[in-house]
Amino acid sequence: MSDTIKTGNRVSVEYTGRLENGKVFDTSRGKRPLSFEVGAGQMIKGFDDAVLDMALGERKTVTIPPEEAYGDKKDHLFISIPIANVPPDMKPEIGMMLSLTDKSGNPVPATITKIGEESVTLDINHPLAGQTLIFDIEVVEIND
Repeated sequence: MSDTIKTGNRVSVEYTGRLENGKVFDTSRGKRPLSFEVGAGQMIKGFDDAVLDMALGERKTVTIPPEEAYGDKKDHLFISIPIANVPPDMKPEIGMMLSLTDKSGNPVPATITKIGEESVTLDINHPLAGQTLIFDIEVVEIND
């Protein structure tokens, strides 16, 4: 077992992720710790980098800019659909989250950003794109 975390280690961490305004968007508290292989591309770059050289039981808070998280919002990921394609029983509202399906059948989250007379604009960027993320991390297990 390593004294500190290195690339290739399998680790388990307790974490809480929040936005700059303090809103918690995810946490492992009250659930199982998050387990992943460091450097294997399973985590956003900033989180992967943050755990390097941490020791068992160590805690830290890290601030991760968008470019090391989910990137900036991309203009080409704002799409317009004809309002006629909105189900008749649905009343679209700005900020409403929808789940679309891609060509492979995978869910794609979408947020309504604009409602016009003939179309609805959807943002299909990752919901955390463009956000600075703050994580409180505690290492609970390190395996070689």
